[in-house]
Amino acid sequence: MVSKLLCKKKSSNVCYFSSVDDIPEEVWQELQCSDNLYFHPNYLAALEKGNPQIQFAYILLFDEAKNAIALATVQVIDFYLESVQNNLQSIVEWVKCMGRKLHILPSERPFKVLTCGNTFVSGEHGVFIKHNQDKKQVLKEIAQAIIDFEKEVSKNTIDAFMLKDFVNESLFITDTLYKEGYNSFNVDPNMLLVLEDNWHTFDDYLAAFKTKFRVKARRALKQSADLRVVDVQTENLEQLLPEMTLLYKTVSNKASFNLGDFNLETYKLLKENLGDNYIVKAYWLEDKLVGFLSGIISQNSLDAHFVGIDYQYNKTYAIYQRMLYDYISLSIKHQLKTINFGRTASEIKSSVGAVPQDLTIYLRHKNSIPNRILSLFLKKIQPTEFNQKKPFKHIEKVV
Repeated sequence: MVSKLLCKKKSSNVCYFSSVDDIPEEVWQELQCSDNLYFHPNYLAALEKGNPQIQFAYILLFDEAKNAIALATVQVIDFYLESVQNNLQSIVEWVKCMGRKLHILPSERPFKVLTCGNTFVSGEHGVFIKHNQDKKQVLKEIAQAIIDFEKEVSKNTIDAFMLKDFVNESLFITDTLYKEGYNSFNVDPNMLLVLEDNWHTFDDYLAAFKTKFRVKARRALKQSADLRVVDVQTENLEQLLPEMTLLYKTVSNKASFNLGDFNLETYKLLKENLGDNYIVKAYWLEDKLVGFLSGIISQNSLDAHFVGIDYQYNKTYAIYQRMLYDYISLSIKHQLKTINFGRTASEIKSSVGAVPQDLTIYLRHKNSIPNRILSLFLKKIQPTEFNQKKPFKHIEKVV
């Protein structure tokens, strides 16, 4: 049973915490959510402490007996409309113009978005609900708790609310958010590779390819043969971070838009807190760092996180393609079931066997009139089209 004194603010069966360290140990025991590393206190603490530029919060729901039944992770971020750099730019300019004329967009400060989910990772990592709960009802209560958080804790400084990255199988639950005033939209899908049970080695994986894709893979592996790949440990992260940050910025600056910049200092905390379940690999060309990858192993899945690439060498040495194959090789070695490659570079990811997995985002402005305008804007958002490759001899599994 949680002590009420530890709640930042309380409302009936809801408690708010401003730090993961304030959540009592018995709550984690009641929730039994730590098998999923995205809801493990060690992971959440690393993310929180490594990114002080973001306001983190945690919403806990309790039943009538005051036992914890659900956890929602929240980040309040500053979103700059100017950061949108894709075909939505013209629409964004219209939204900015209309929004400021009607005084529904702040002119002197950034647009503040409360995100329920993981700002830095694609997927359902924002809401954990215990088994044997009415998930629709719990999600409705979380949606209300988010609104109350804005009033009670943030003191009316938040402009919009986002619940992000729900897979299609969850929509029969999450579509209850429409009744709470949310609008839904889809951005680029997560690219997912399902590993076959008979892939015991990387060669088994290549053997499943059609000839032309296998030839392409072997060519990329030959091109990248001069790269030296090193597992990065906590003790040598410090000296690599400045170069890694430059490589990360090179990649992130190419993105259509980012919800927020990731502080790579967080890698030290993630390695310390999660050990071998958090992976960082460095790619060297002689004595020059030309790339890195990162990822997390959780619940029989490897999730690709941030990468950094020196694009001056990428084409010649097939750096990024080698990274994709290394993610796959690592997953086969650990006998994992799936790889979540994330949202970017969909076509090249499809060439290694990944298929798109739609993720739905729900968004609402806190005021009704701008929320209607927002709904018009969101209807124009469409995932980026790409040429889906089909490298395997058999028919790919539909996600």
